[in-house]
Amino acid sequence: MKITKPVRHVAALVTSTVMAAALQISTAHGATPADQVQPIAWSTFGTYSAGDAAGQRVKKVLADESRYLIGPNYAGKYTSYMPDGYLNLGGTDEAAVRYPAMTALSVSAALKLGAYNPVDLSAANATIRDVNLIRTISARHKANNTDSTSAWGYGWQTSLWAYYDGMAAWLMWDKLSATDRDRVVNMLVAEANRFTTGNDVYLIGTSGSQLYMTRKDGTVVSAGDSKVEENQWSAALLGLTTAIMPNHPQAAGWKARHAQLLVAATAGPADLTDTSTVDGIKLSTWLQGSNIGDDGTVINHGIVHPIYMILDQGLDEAASAGLANTCAPVAAKRNIDSVYDALVDKKYPTSSGGTKTIYQPGSANIFYPQGNDWGTTFAGYFGGFDNLVSLYGVDNLATTKAATWAELHDNAQIALQARYTDGHTYASSAENSYGGREQRIGVIYGLSYLSLWLNKNSVGNKTCWS
Repeated sequence: MKITKPVRHVAALVTSTVMAAALQISTAHGATPADQVQPIAWSTFGTYSAGDAAGQRVKKVLADESRYLIGPNYAGKYTSYMPDGYLNLGGTDEAAVRYPAMTALSVSAALKLGAYNPVDLSAANATIRDVNLIRTISARHKANNTDSTSAWGYGWQTSLWAYYDGMAAWLMWDKLSATDRDRVVNMLVAEANRFTTGNDVYLIGTSGSQLYMTRKDGTVVSAGDSKVEENQWSAALLGLTTAIMPNHPQAAGWKARHAQLLVAATAGPADLTDTSTVDGIKLSTWLQGSNIGDDGTVINHGIVHPIYMILDQGLDEAASAGLANTCAPVAAKRNIDSVYDALVDKKYPTSSGGTKTIYQPGSANIFYPQGNDWGTTFAGYFGGFDNLVSLYGVDNLATTKAATWAELHDNAQIALQARYTDGHTYASSAENSYGGREQRIGVIYGLSYLSLWLNKNSVGNKTCWS
């Protein structure tokens, strides 16, 4: 959710020559890039009625938010087309690319999994709008677009944007043209290949952004700024790309780097001397630093920040893998039990001299020990995480289990949406100052509903961990 940092480009590693060479692998011997894709085998899945309490809540939030995003939100933002037939996104920054990509994934999940509410816009028209977003975002990526005024990609956060658009595209694969499918693949491959150049210290290449907040020797590399989030969203892109294209010539490299970034993301100081092997990686040997406290706390924006202790991106890995009928790396959920316990049970000092837990007993209220610079109202953020924690059993350390918190936070989120007839959540930026706040709610609950759909599928649980 960070938008305070500029998008950083790694020009030396993503020159047009390198990218072109990488993409030519997909088109060797007359094949097209999309020929590498393994579409979702929908016939291997059953159904999910969402008859359980969690399913009912999550489906309602997604149904309302998605109809708002693809209805009035879309109509107000995407009012014109460019000469080449693609939408005018209005720029190349986070607001112009990430926000519609989150919309696309939210709506794709709702449409494909039977959660879409057509009360304001038919499913057919919602599909047309959704596909317009998916195809435009991928077409504007630098792997497909040489126009500097409209091209995006190869930046600090762009792997996350590509992940959102790529997942939406995979869900709606049968609705995309051959050309648009190729462009989605080009985008994913180009973004994924950057990370295989990194090592146990650097995210990409041998300089620039590092994998850790604090190095093994105690050196603070990034004061007040844990790298959990960056590592997890970069890993999400690698996991998705591997799931979509398991037989691609670069897949082995993506898979290996995927596990490395997940291990680094939630590494704590104790892991630096842990001789265990996780997904083929010996922790004490490979890890060169840490990102979370051994007590489960996460530092971001210079404070102990509960918003950044919401590690849903790691648990979402099971959904990407599940759609490909494979298992997610167990590294994706490593130490999340400790972080969740730090939300539920750890006591933090208050200004009055007492102590409080972040999750307030019997309440949807959240205590922010050192404040929250994003606003006041994040019930849905926590509710989505609670549902995933409950599904995957990583509340084993918490005295009050995640299902209890999920009900509290989901119901608070539903109450926020009940204030409006069009399904949106927020009254103003005072509640949440992030510009993509509505889209963020949509994508959180879209992925949470996908996880429920896979876990509680009529043919059995379709998720697993390696």
